[in-house]
Amino acid sequence: MAIKEETLHSNIETVNSKQLAVLKKHFPQCFDKSGNFIQEKMLEVVNANEVELSKESYTLNWLGKSYARLLTNLPPKTLINEDIAHNQLEQNKNSKNLLIKGDNLEVLKHMVNAYSEKVKMIYIDPPYNTGSDGFVYNDDRKFTKEQLVDLAGIDLDEATRILDFTDKGSSSHSAWLTFIYPRLYIARELLADNGVIFISIDDHEVSQLKLVCDEVFGEQNFSGNIVRATGQTTGQDSGGLGSSFDYILVYTKLQNVDLSGLPLTEHDLKRFQNKDTKGNYAFDQMRKTGSNDRREDRPNMYYAVIDPDGNELYPIAPAGYESCWRFGKPTYEQLVKDDMVLWKKTKRDGGEIWWPYIKYYLEGRTKRPSPLWTDLDGNKKAARDLRALFDGEKLFSFPKPIPVIKNLIHITPQSSQDDIILDFFAGSGSTAHAVLEANANDNGNRQFITVQIPEKLDNSSEDYVNIFDLTKARITKAAEKIREEHPDFHGDLGFKVFETVEDFRVEDDDKELSLMTMTMFDDVMLTDEQYHTLLTTWRLYDGSELTTPVQDIDLDNYIAHLCDNRLYMIASDFSSDALKALLSRLDTDKEFSPNKIVFFSKNFDSVKQMELNEALKSYANKKSLEIDLVGRN
Repeated sequence: MAIKEETLHSNIETVNSKQLAVLKKHFPQCFDKSGNFIQEKMLEVVNANEVELSKESYTLNWLGKSYARLLTNLPPKTLINEDIAHNQLEQNKNSKNLLIKGDNLEVLKHMVNAYSEKVKMIYIDPPYNTGSDGFVYNDDRKFTKEQLVDLAGIDLDEATRILDFTDKGSSSHSAWLTFIYPRLYIARELLADNGVIFISIDDHEVSQLKLVCDEVFGEQNFSGNIVRATGQTTGQDSGGLGSSFDYILVYTKLQNVDLSGLPLTEHDLKRFQNKDTKGNYAFDQMRKTGSNDRREDRPNMYYAVIDPDGNELYPIAPAGYESCWRFGKPTYEQLVKDDMVLWKKTKRDGGEIWWPYIKYYLEGRTKRPSPLWTDLDGNKKAARDLRALFDGEKLFSFPKPIPVIKNLIHITPQSSQDDIILDFFAGSGSTAHAVLEANANDNGNRQFITVQIPEKLDNSSEDYVNIFDLTKARITKAAEKIREEHPDFHGDLGFKVFETVEDFRVEDDDKELSLMTMTMFDDVMLTDEQYHTLLTTWRLYDGSELTTPVQDIDLDNYIAHLCDNRLYMIASDFSSDALKALLSRLDTDKEFSPNKIVFFSKNFDSVKQMELNEALKSYANKKSLEIDLVGRN
């Protein structure tokens, strides 16, 4: 065993570093010993699988694209802090729901290791860049022109022009694409293989968004464009036609992901004319009648069925009409086995005959979603509902209607009661509210993760200064309302709060990621908040979800922390007695089997490190554990 020294995100990232790492992992034969890519080797792989090379190519380019790809690969420069007081409240302490305060690009980067391929649905409503809504590109990543040339692989002139719009702020199409691209790219990493992303947008950027999504998610994974009536018309005063619609672009992670159906509404149920007396099912004619339903047109749907008296019955029709059954004989036979055929007596030619109907069980029945949504609440009602939740205060303009997001939840393929739904432009918290309502309606256990930067509210008040304050309050009030309206629902109505904070290990006069200057013999006196921030950031980086339980481990009065079989030791008072207690617990505690021990290097001098390393290396524990020892800054 040897100690691995590690600094989080210590690798130098470039514009294509992540993509090359993926290639090296899966196609190592395509690189020489110096790490150079061998194009011919990759072509051999492609040709061996009879993949046809396209002779056409089309790509979206804009000023700042190389910079956007660089931003995608750069590590986060913040840490993650937990709101312990909020999270330990009774209604929140066991919750799986998350509200995270901070720049969503930073948050997404922190989430990658723990949440990669776990998110079932993403819904975002990003700033639209209408030219008048206040969108400007602001970026606090600072580079010199020379650094940008080196990292992004561009020339000096392009680097100068990029820094011009990132430093001064811009609302151009290029600025908006530079803003949205890295967020979409990382979002795709978080999506499960059968996951879906829904993106609200208006006329101003829908064309650009479609092209950039084709590049990030793949044109073949475009599922459609939902057109939603907003209930209000804008833009007519500019001399144009105006717009009464929003668009929701729909992309799946992989091809051939089928969207689910929508629950039946009261309006849908009224369309079923024939229902059983208890309302468990409706029934409809098994026969089809029309000009395209002739026997010669659909011979496989024209056959005899056996009525309850044992007589053959064909899909006969009134005089002058052609007729057939609604489906072929194999399907009918399966419906009989499933008790989905209802026989009823009907009058015919002065007498009565048996006639078959098909049952439609209403519970769980769905309908295929349409791309045109005109019968849902518009923006005006959503604004009224939000004001009502806040006792009439108008704090936020244009919140998204809850029924719209609930519909998106329903058409997302459902594979688990614990599906994660992510919204990293949380705004007023509509997505979190919709998830809680959907769970209360069908007793589900979906989890939400919402991210919101503490941006100043246009209509701020004494209680709500920024949008994050509003988001937090809205989720709390929504949960209280649902408890009142659904007293029998005992699902998760709480949420935990985390936030990004500045890296306290970085010196104030140098914002580059370098550790505090101190001798190797100094212990770092961490505040309680810094201590827990380091622990939270480390376990998230190591792949544990933010809601994963952490167990305190007492090693002769030295407190370590166990999370997903990783033991974290941060405090400076690790002693020989603590080491003995660690070795003893490894032997005697059946439930204690860490496979990795991570310690804070600045609080473990070279003597402590050597003692810990030698003890673990030479000690033959009874469980035959293989334990990695990592010193981390």
